[in-house]
Amino acid sequence: MVADWPYNTAQWKRLRLVQLARHPLCEGCEDEGRLTMASVVDHRVAIRMGGPAFDPRNFASLCLPCHSAKTARGPEAGAVRTRKPRKGCNADGTPLDRRHPWHAGKSLRADRSKTAAQSNIELVQVDDLDDGVSDLWV
Repeated sequence: MVADWPYNTAQWKRLRLVQLARHPLCEGCEDEGRLTMASVVDHRVAIRMGGPAFDPRNFASLCLPCHSAKTARGPEAGAVRTRKPRKGCNADGTPLDRRHPWHAGKSLRADRSKTAAQSNIELVQVDDLDDGVSDLWV
């Protein structure tokens, strides 16, 4: 059951509408490559854990299934959050696991002390566009 404060205040109702207007898609679904409309504004850090009630930086737009899953994983449900990496990537090829080296901007080479030639990384020159510019691909 939803607690009364702050959800029964005019300020919260206004902020909720602004959050959903600015961020209409579910963040949980987006991370998995799905586009789903958000219907719930969640606090990233729960109010009871010291999170600010009215700070938009503490808000996350979620669909009801993602919000329910997040709540079920929380300490109030007696479950432990997993640190296991999320497998796979979204529709544009971005890894789902936020700890993946791609998100940190790490090099393709495991050993940065070696050059591309020493690492056996081949660059392929492709001029498949009619723009007069050759593109390099790994």
